[in-house]
Amino acid sequence: MVQKILDGFCTILSMVMAACLAVMVVLVFGNVVMRYAFNSGITLSEELSRWLFVWMTFMGAIVALKEHGHLGTDMLVGKLGPSGKKFCLALSYGLMLFICWLLFSGAYQQTVINLGSTSAVMEVSMAWIYAPGVVFAVLGGLILLTDLLRLLTGQVRDEDLVMVQDTEESPHGADKT
Repeated sequence: MVQKILDGFCTILSMVMAACLAVMVVLVFGNVVMRYAFNSGITLSEELSRWLFVWMTFMGAIVALKEHGHLGTDMLVGKLGPSGKKFCLALSYGLMLFICWLLFSGAYQQTVINLGSTSAVMEVSMAWIYAPGVVFAVLGGLILLTDLLRLLTGQVRDEDLVMVQDTEESPHGADKT
């Protein structure tokens, strides 16, 4: 049930990221054309594009975390037995949850501090530039807690204990067919 909710939410996030990217391309391209062709520009373009990029980055990090798509190495963990892999995976989840807590507390403080200040061009609260850190920390923490609970309750298969996937560029991935 929780997995279906996360899957649906990540699908929505992927669509929002695509929309953010489309808006960024239109704004930046339109601004370049207007500067060179008409010697003017869209004042809002740079600031809004930067803000969309920040939000898009954090939304992409949520999707990548859910899909275990972040970079990693399995040089040590791949040589351990199942109990060693479980221990290392549980330890890594604990460390990532701690990092989410640090990110949440820092981003939340910055969001609160900047509630009253506004951006130069759009005149929107600067809290919006720090809010994606809070959103990522909360949603990332929930994803990590869900994965940790699955690990602790034995719902993770032994072959899924190493969360690194080989690519075709890696020496090991090219051998697999």
